[in-house]
Amino acid sequence: MSQIVVAALYHFVRLSDFRELQAPLLARCEQYGIRGTILLAEEGINGTISGTRTGIDAVLAYLRSDARFANLEHKESFTEDKPFHRMKVKLKKEIVTMGVPSADPANIVGTYLDAKEWNELISDPDVLVIDTRNQYEVDIGTFKNAISPHTNTFGEFPKYVETELADKKHKKIAMFCTGGIRCEKSTSFLKSQNFEQVYHLKGGILRYLETVPQSENLWEGECFVFDQRVTVDKNLQPGSYVECFACRHIVSAEEQTQPSYKKGVSCPHCINESSPEQRARFAERAKQFELAAKRGKRHIGVPFKKSAAKKKNHE
Repeated sequence: MSQIVVAALYHFVRLSDFRELQAPLLARCEQYGIRGTILLAEEGINGTISGTRTGIDAVLAYLRSDARFANLEHKESFTEDKPFHRMKVKLKKEIVTMGVPSADPANIVGTYLDAKEWNELISDPDVLVIDTRNQYEVDIGTFKNAISPHTNTFGEFPKYVETELADKKHKKIAMFCTGGIRCEKSTSFLKSQNFEQVYHLKGGILRYLETVPQSENLWEGECFVFDQRVTVDKNLQPGSYVECFACRHIVSAEEQTQPSYKKGVSCPHCINESSPEQRARFAERAKQFELAAKRGKRHIGVPFKKSAAKKKNHE
C-alpha cells in the first residue's frame, strides 16, 4: 500500500477575496482526491490535507501559483491509514481564533528561530518558554521546563498574558505550538503589547521533529495532531494515544489497559456517563467499523459527540 502524505500548511497574508477562493480550491482538491480541511479568512489560509504524493504536490503548486501564497510553507508526515474522510474548505473570521484585532502576523511577528537556535535559547534558564497550545495538548507532550498557560481555547491566551506576563515585558520569551500558526499569532500579540524580546519556533513542533536528530531532540512525550492519528511520536509516526469513539476523549496507553476501556464502546472518561443501551449501540457501531476495515473500506459513521479536542482551534 502506498503511503498517504499528510501536509499541514498555513500562511498569514491579506486575502480580501478569500470568499472567491473557496470554490476553485475545493474543486482542485477534489480533482486529485485530496481529503482534509482548509480554512480561509481575510488574514490568510490554514489547513491539513492528505492524499497521494501527486495529489498533494498538485494542490500545493496550485496554491503557490497565486503570488500571495508563493512563500507558503508546509510540513509533511506519512501514514498508511486515511486520516480524513472528506474534503472541506471553510470560510472563517480568523484562521486561528484569538479574537484580538491587534494580533496581526501579516504586520508584525516575533523573531523566528530554527531548531538549532531554538535548542540554544530554551536551554537558557532565564528564558521563559511558553507552550501556546491548549492544556490537553500540553498533557500529551511538551518541551522540558515549558510553561503551560492552562488554556482550554486559544481565545483565553490574551487573558493569560494580561494576568501572568504583564510584568515580564523585559524578559526573553520563547513560544511554540504544533505547526507554527498559534505561536506566530501569539508573538504578534505580545509585540503589539510592547514586549521587547519575543521568539518563536519556526515551523512549530512538527518541523522540529522532522529536522532534529534524536541525539539533539529536546521534545518530551508525543504531539497531538488534528487528524485520525491523534498523536505522533518523535519520529512523526502514529503515537500511542487513541480517541474514544464513544465520548471522543483522548485515551492514553495506560488508560487503554483499564477494564473500562473497550475500543469503540467506552473509556475511563465516559464509562459512568453512558447507559447500557448506549454502550450496546456503540458496540454495534464498532463492529461495523471492523467489518468495513476487513473489506478494505472505511466506515465513516456519525459521531455521537464532537471530539473534545477537535472542537478546539484547528491547526
